[in-house]
Amino acid sequence: MAKGDIFSSEVRERRDPETGLAFRQLTDGPDDSHHLYFTNPGWYDEGRRLLFVSTRNGATDLFGMDVERGAFKQLTDECRVTDELLFTCLNPARPEAYFWRNGSLVALDLETLDERILYETPEGYANNILTVTCDGALVCTGIYEDLQNRFDVDLLKGYVGFEEYWAAKPRSAIISVDTISGEVRELFSEEYWVGHVSASPTVPHILTYCHEGPWDKVDNRIWGLDLRDGRTWPIYPRKGEESVGHEYWMQDGVTVGFHGTEKDGPAFIGTVRYDDTGLELFPFPRHFTHIHSNDLKLATGDGTNWDPMLYVWTLESGQEAKPVPVLRHGCSASVQARHVHPRFNPDSSRIVFVSDDTGIGNIYDVSVADIRAAGLLE
Repeated sequence: MAKGDIFSSEVRERRDPETGLAFRQLTDGPDDSHHLYFTNPGWYDEGRRLLFVSTRNGATDLFGMDVERGAFKQLTDECRVTDELLFTCLNPARPEAYFWRNGSLVALDLETLDERILYETPEGYANNILTVTCDGALVCTGIYEDLQNRFDVDLLKGYVGFEEYWAAKPRSAIISVDTISGEVRELFSEEYWVGHVSASPTVPHILTYCHEGPWDKVDNRIWGLDLRDGRTWPIYPRKGEESVGHEYWMQDGVTVGFHGTEKDGPAFIGTVRYDDTGLELFPFPRHFTHIHSNDLKLATGDGTNWDPMLYVWTLESGQEAKPVPVLRHGCSASVQARHVHPRFNPDSSRIVFVSDDTGIGNIYDVSVADIRAAGLLE
């Protein structure tokens, strides 16, 4: 296996025995495959290709798949197993991806497969999810003190050290790196564990980030940051003892989606503008692990470990959301690479997700048109 190698399609059709819905298994490798973290869209080449991560012959690499034909190309030579590729992101303005390799931020040309190192994580710091501003000018991320010498840490496998990290309040910083020159700016820092930095898909100077930690214990989960002046503000400020998280941008670049639960158990999903106006909360009949939507019309979610179904539902202002099960994904969600992380493609015609129901993590997708044709969604 080497960079540039072409692999034949592994796509096979499957049908859910409970709902009868047909869906596609896109990968069938010898080890785990997964798409990017659900807040980072993986489609490029005008939506014709999907960037994904796969471990084959003991090496974990990035690959690009023709989503119609299923054939795919190896894009990197990692030559080792790594969890960092989950944090990869795409440049929305040109065919370039950004990923971590041993603490180095690497720019990958998706056409020539040439690589450039843009940034090195400072000694004593750990890195996190990458994101690119909508104009393609800056790749942004959060870094935080590496505390693995103080207690056991394996955040991507079982959340080992998760609560200890939150309690320790490590110094964290949000940085931007120019995608051409590599110029680095520290935009913001504080003594709190910061994560999930995410750039608006339409407003080039706006990011969201989170105060990482147990949702029921952080001071406030969702925050906004203006790159022009470093100003920060809470989004959906915590009002009591509710838990919220898994925030994501909708395609308009001004609306943030999230989900959560009240202290006494009722679940809800919410949408709010990045300036903390226009809040809408939708009562939800059960807890979900992740949700995603491109707009206020149609959403998807992955249920829970005790209810391992892929759901879809429509959103109507003032109405309770009514999720409809469309297929059983059966995913264990045992580690981050095996989280379901469902998300829509750019035109909301398909949903991509991960499952290890075969014993190995693989990537799947399902057509929204087929969901409607099966009578599962009006």
